Amino acid sequence: MADRERITDFILSLEKGHGELCERIGRESRQNHVPIILPQTAPFLKTIIAAVRPRKILEVGTAVGYSALLMAQAMPKDGVITTIEKDGKRADLARKHFKEAGLEDRIVLIEGDAEEIFKHLSESYDFVFMDAAKGQYLHWLPQILELMNPGAVLFSDNVFQEGDIFESRFAVVRRDRTIHGRMRDYLYELKHRTELETSIIPIGDGVALSVKRKECCYEKG
Repeated sequence: MADRERITDFILSLEKGHGELCERIGRESRQNHVPIILPQTAPFLKTIIAAVRPRKILEVGTAVGYSALLMAQAMPKDGVITTIEKDGKRADLARKHFKEAGLEDRIVLIEGDAEEIFKHLSESYDFVFMDAAKGQYLHWLPQILELMNPGAVLFSDNVFQEGDIFESRFAVVRRDRTIHGRMRDYLYELKHRTELETSIIPIGDGVALSVKRKECCYEKG
């Protein structure tokens, strides 16, 4: 069996790309060490969007707008993305990219702290893309679930923390132990909440894909 790196290289060799604008944003972001979705995860995100066909998407963590533009390529033509970014400089650059793509009317950027913004959102969403401060995922989960429609999908990115998640607490650098514990607790919550059906997928830096049940058909015995 080929190792994971060879498998990833082969899969990426088949990619057709995401268009000139996204390819440029991707290159510039990696050169400037801006955290964006990994190349191997991006096509998976677009495929899930194409399958779910969400008309209302919430993104937590815009960065420079790269993943929002990817989702816009795959969502229905009448779909709208609401995206949240705390960093002012990145938010400004994201707005520039949305305008350049001609999507400023379909991608609404809200600048500020996500926890405060959640309280004032009046919409409910068909799809949520979580790619912000990993230590806050667990804390935000109840608010996120309240904002999700029945049947909505929650896509949580980077849940493997570059491999740290597989290590014991004491094998992780001391400064990272809190976030390590919170992510483990978050994944446990996703897998054990009765209103969610979750699969943890070893793609990129790890994805947790959760569906909010419309109803629970039976109790496990």
